[in-house]
Amino acid sequence: MVFAIAMGFLESAVVIYLRELYYKEGFSFPLKPMPETIALVELLREAATVIMLVSAGYLAGRTKLQRFAYFCLAFAVWDLFYYVFLYIFLGWPQSLFTWDILFLIPLPWTGPVWAPCVLSLLMIAGALHVIVKIHQNDLFAVKRLDWLLLICGALIVIISFMWDCIAILAAPGFHAVGSKDLLSLMHSYVPQLFNHALFFTGFALMCYPVLTTILITKNKTNEKE
Repeated sequence: MVFAIAMGFLESAVVIYLRELYYKEGFSFPLKPMPETIALVELLREAATVIMLVSAGYLAGRTKLQRFAYFCLAFAVWDLFYYVFLYIFLGWPQSLFTWDILFLIPLPWTGPVWAPCVLSLLMIAGALHVIVKIHQNDLFAVKRLDWLLLICGALIVIISFMWDCIAILAAPGFHAVGSKDLLSLMHSYVPQLFNHALFFTGFALMCYPVLTTILITKNKTNEKE
């Protein structure tokens, strides 16, 4: 978690530098044009960030499930403290309803700040539960149905973040044939709609296995006592 907090600061520092160079008036849509080289570096930096978090999870755990749980914990803590440090140094985001570009791979993910924050809190709760249970019992495993719900929920949530961009790309008259076209889109892109129904559907699917597992474990513990 200390590593993830430090990474959150590092990520916010990069954004602070980018704002000083390109967005001195503040972050707002549409985004000002950025040189293609810098845009490419941003894409690679995001990929490198995920690789670093995966590596931290791999080193921290002993089993596949434990390593995945540590990755989820690191990712969630990193994401939350990224916003914490941005608010401390820039006073941004102004509120939890401020729009943000969350990710750029494979398409821009956009949404209000509260959305990734509630996801991070759920990930922290689920990851800590799994980590504790494995420390208590090496044979602890997540049920197949729970995995199915988590994966389906995560995919739906990701689609909800890309929904606005997908709608633009699917609109009549728009033809993106290469990276330059997508870069041009980003320079004129203004988020219009966050698909709340899709997001909360996916979030509910992810919540169910996490909360039920925690509650069932708590009830069994109380019964033993």
